[in-house]
Amino acid sequence: MPASLSFSVASPGGPRAARVVHERRGAGRPLVLLHGIGHHWQAWEPVLDILAADRDVIAVDLPGFGASDALPDGIPYDLEGVIPVLGALFEALGVTRPDVAGNSLGGLLALELGRVGLVRSVTALSPARFWTEAERRYAFGVLSMMRAGARALPPPAVAWLARRAAGRAALTGAIYARPARRSPDAVVAETRALREAVGFDATLAAGSSGLFTHDLPDVPVTIAWGTRDRLMPRRQGVRAKRVIPGARLVRLPGCGHVPMNDDPALVARVILDGSR
Repeated sequence: MPASLSFSVASPGGPRAARVVHERRGAGRPLVLLHGIGHHWQAWEPVLDILAADRDVIAVDLPGFGASDALPDGIPYDLEGVIPVLGALFEALGVTRPDVAGNSLGGLLALELGRVGLVRSVTALSPARFWTEAERRYAFGVLSMMRAGARALPPPAVAWLARRAAGRAALTGAIYARPARRSPDAVVAETRALREAVGFDATLAAGSSGLFTHDLPDVPVTIAWGTRDRLMPRRQGVRAKRVIPGARLVRLPGCGHVPMNDDPALVARVILDGSR
């Protein structure tokens, strides 16, 4: 069962309490999993038990998403605001320089954690901020439409759609290559998470400018991209490889933007191989 952890973080107004919900399974070297914008820790559910066979796996609801609280007042939803909070979370969890894997926004956060030396290795699945301006506008437009739809649809309508393969495709087809594989309950839960994500708007606004331009020569980096990523095309992975020449660039055949559900065995293997 997920656990709730409260810990102190620095803010412009002094120390404040943050509360983060996380799921922890397995034993071994710690591996932290970070989801994308509007999602929750359950995005990693398809790979959790595979990873937990070898590792102490901690899947996190990022602040302002899932069941975690919003960031305390005065802390922005940009890299400068979120990264120190994740560092404080690692300390509260009792993990020092864990391996980290992230998807989309979580992939960007994982790379930044690697840049500042807070993690041992990075696996980034379709990480943000390797786009062109046109690609960014397209991705943000799709995400904004998904958010608007999640907020407009009454819960009974979401549940009705989720019971049908075509409905699951309508709700989640932008991020999964195989949305019919998602269970109705999972689709209902992630639609609710998207609807209720208090950090969504501020996070999207914070990502409207700037690219990730830093090499990470001292941290093992794996960048993986689904061949059927409809939200952020895989050519962005080639750009990421140019920015981080030492990174291992992995192709995920048949996978969409959130690949953990499309091919759990492959994604788990990529994460484990990247954090040996």
